[in-house]
Amino acid sequence: MKILYHHRVLSKDGQSVHLDELVGALRGAGHEVVVVGPQAFARASFGHEPRTLDHMKRLMPKAIYELFEIAYNVPAYLRLRRAARAFKPDLIYERYNLNLVAGLWLKRATRVPMLLEVNAPLARERADHGGVGLKRMAQRLERLIWKSADMVLPVSNVLADEVRRAGVSADRVVVVPNAIDPVRFSGDADGDAAKAEFGVSGKIVLGFAGFVRDWHGLGAVIELLGQRETPPSLAMLVVGEGPALPALKARARALGIGDRVHFAGLIGRDAVARVIAAFDIALVPKCLEYASPLKLFEYMALKKAIVAPNQDNIREILSNGVSALLFDPERPESMTTAITQLSADPELRARLGAEAQRKIDGKGFTWAENAGRVTALAQALVDTQDLETCSKRCNCPSLVASQLKRSA
Repeated sequence: MKILYHHRVLSKDGQSVHLDELVGALRGAGHEVVVVGPQAFARASFGHEPRTLDHMKRLMPKAIYELFEIAYNVPAYLRLRRAARAFKPDLIYERYNLNLVAGLWLKRATRVPMLLEVNAPLARERADHGGVGLKRMAQRLERLIWKSADMVLPVSNVLADEVRRAGVSADRVVVVPNAIDPVRFSGDADGDAAKAEFGVSGKIVLGFAGFVRDWHGLGAVIELLGQRETPPSLAMLVVGEGPALPALKARARALGIGDRVHFAGLIGRDAVARVIAAFDIALVPKCLEYASPLKLFEYMALKKAIVAPNQDNIREILSNGVSALLFDPERPESMTTAITQLSADPELRARLGAEAQRKIDGKGFTWAENAGRVTALAQALVDTQDLETCSKRCNCPSLVASQLKRSA
C-alpha cells in the first residue's frame, strides 16, 4: 500500500517518536510511505525545539499567530499536492494538528481516503495551557476535520468519547493507543551499571522519562524527597529536557537535596532503555485525562513498577494492584503512600513490573501491531472506494451493497 503521511510536528520530542516509530513499522511491513511535513522538522535532531516559533508565540497576539497557522495551509497543501501527484497514494494518513486543513483539502481534491490520528483535543488543550485567540474558529475547524476524515484514530477511549461527542459517528472511530518497539526496549539493560553511571548506586530510584513540562507534576516528587521523614535511601532520576527543569533544579537545591535528585538531560532514543534500567519505581505523577503516555509503555516493556494516577485513560492500560499502583489524583498524599509502599517491598515491585510487561504482548501494545491495525482499516477503505467506483461505472448497486455490508 502507498501511504502519504502528513503532519505539522515541529518538536523532536514524543510526537516525533510516535511519528518515526509508526512510519518505520509501516515500512517494515512492506508498505511505501512518503512523509510530508515542515522542512525544519526533517532537518532537526532529536530534542530540537523550535525556539524562534516559541518566541513568536509568546510575543504575538494569539489571534494573529493562529491566522498565521491557518495561512500555513496554503504552502502545506501545495507540498502535499506535489507529493500526491508524484506518489499517487492509496491513503492519506494525517496526524491531527490545530487549524491544519491541508490534508482535508487534498482528500477532497483527490478523493483518496484519509485516516486521522488524534492525540489530543487540541482546541481545548491549547485553551487550557496557554490560551486561544480565535476560540470559536479553532473549535469549528477541529470538528470539521474530525468529521471529514474517513476514519478517526484517537489514542484513548476517553479521547474517542470526545471525538464522538463532536459528531463523528461511532463506526468511524477506532482507538489506536501509543505503543513500543520491543526490540529497542527489551529489558536486557544492566540496572546496577545504570545506577553507577548516575551516582545512585545502592539507592531506590524514583524515575521519570520524557519531555518535562509543569503539568507532569514532578515538583510533588521533589517535595516528597525534601521531607524529613522520607528515607534517605530514596533518590530521583529525571531523564529528558523541557521548560520545567530550571524550576525543578532550583527547588531541589533550595530543599538541600541536590545530591538526591539527578538530571540525566537529553538521552538519545537508542540509550533510553539503558538509562530507565536504573529506575526501581517509574513515575507518572500527572497525566492529561485523554492522553496515551508514551513513557508508560516504555516503563512497561522494561518491567518497571509503575506509580500513576487512577483515571480512566490509565486504567485502559494498567490495573491497580495488578500491573501498577494507581493513586487518587485528587489526593496528592496518595502518591506518596504508593511510593512508600513500593520502596519498602521489592517483591511487589518485581511482580507489578512483570505483569506490566506481559500486557505489552497480551494487548498488542507494539508499533508493529499498530501498523497492522492502520493498514487493515486503510485496506477496508480502499476496497470500499473501489466497490463504489465499480458501482458507478458498472451500474451494479445491489452487488456492491452486499459486498460493502460483508466488508463492514
